[in-house]
Amino acid sequence: MKMQSFGAAQTVTGSMHLLTLDTPGGERRVLIDCGLFQGGDDLEARNRENFPFDVSALDAVILTHAHLDHVGRLPLLIKLGYRGAVYCTAPTAALAETVLLDSARLQVEGYKQDLRRARRQGREAEVLPPLYEEEDVHRTLALLRPHLEFGETTRIADVRVTPQRAGHILGSAYLLLETSDARLIMSGDLGNRESGLQLDFTPPPAADAVVIETTYANRTHKPWANTLAEFSGALRDSIRSNGKILIPTFAIERAQVILHTLKELMDSGEVPRIPVFLDSPMATRATNEYFEFGDELVPPVRDALQSGEDPFRPSTLHVVPTSAESQRLNRYDGPAIIMAGNGMMTGGRIQHHLKHHLWKPSTNLIIVSYQSPSSLGGRIVAGAPSVRIMGEEIAVGAKVHTIGGFSAHADQDDLLAFLGTTGKPHVWLVHGEVSVMDAFIPVLEQRGLKGDIVPDRGVVDLLGPGFPQGRPAGLVVPAQTGDPARAVGGE
Repeated sequence: MKMQSFGAAQTVTGSMHLLTLDTPGGERRVLIDCGLFQGGDDLEARNRENFPFDVSALDAVILTHAHLDHVGRLPLLIKLGYRGAVYCTAPTAALAETVLLDSARLQVEGYKQDLRRARRQGREAEVLPPLYEEEDVHRTLALLRPHLEFGETTRIADVRVTPQRAGHILGSAYLLLETSDARLIMSGDLGNRESGLQLDFTPPPAADAVVIETTYANRTHKPWANTLAEFSGALRDSIRSNGKILIPTFAIERAQVILHTLKELMDSGEVPRIPVFLDSPMATRATNEYFEFGDELVPPVRDALQSGEDPFRPSTLHVVPTSAESQRLNRYDGPAIIMAGNGMMTGGRIQHHLKHHLWKPSTNLIIVSYQSPSSLGGRIVAGAPSVRIMGEEIAVGAKVHTIGGFSAHADQDDLLAFLGTTGKPHVWLVHGEVSVMDAFIPVLEQRGLKGDIVPDRGVVDLLGPGFPQGRPAGLVVPAQTGDPARAVGGE
């Protein structure tokens, strides 16, 4: 079993892992996820790099879940010649359609906007085209095979593949891949066991190797009760300022968790009822999928859905469907909660609201999602006095709250619990900052496990000895700076 990672290796985004597996039918090449890089310019520039492997030689593609950093480069794969099946669960297929169409639309809109600006400046040739458009997405969707069911084994490219519930978002799965002589677990993204929405991940079986995400491998999340108290306190403080409360949210899972939490807090009287604006058409569409696949949710939410209730609708909720209505929100007088995408503030409607309100001392920005250090949100969390938004330097006058307990990602305790049923596998670390993964290696050693950081684009033998001290040759481990709790939420 060999693996080469072209994303989410030594970083927390762009998941793409190429497995080369020996099977009775010969060598098979299986791609696990095909995600978009999200964050700063350097990361996003990697989305335009050519795939460093022959896409037509792939035997299969398997998706762990539908977040953009796990599916966002699929249309590029198809544009470059992949014509095979893309296997996933049914909820992942449904959400991937929403995610990819939205991604294509935003890219085209951004391209047209940049082109208009460039033409006025005489630099039209410098504007890069969108990575893909809607027609590319539709060709991609035609290849989706939503045949994977939790706990059921499917033979894919001569490999036995068993998905199990990962507890991260709807349809999220970790994968057990079995050949004739080895068992491998690909974790995908694992869920926080104190999620307010998703059921816990299913304990995995014993394996020879585990490739595991490490987003929060160096910390533990606050208990859910503490998170609720912190969130309600931030809301009450914000409402007293009589200004806007901006909550950047990712459209899948985080938006639904926040809507459900707002409903509970307002219904119980812990937070006053003020207008809530959901300014994210994608989040609105994604929420509809929760009604179809409610059996993956915690019992109170599942039971509410089964009884015909809407657990995601505070009584003061207003859905904002069009960009014109979104812009009119900036003239709304009085306190209001505005939930808008995207969660890292790197694009989407949240940027318009930040441009109009971030400089005001009466504004409160409540951050409930992971912030890449290089992203706009990461710079705000780090304390930048001003940030550049849509070509304009905007002062950060708002009060900024960071609340980490809403994370959809496993923390260190969750990861150790996941590994606790896998025996003594070789543990390979992906989807994490280098300093975080490096700090996790001695924690694994204390439990008798060998942990290794997966090199970016380097080939590793998953059943081999790994690296001295768990670090690939030449890897420089940066010192951890600041409060790790600043990177909150994790998508």
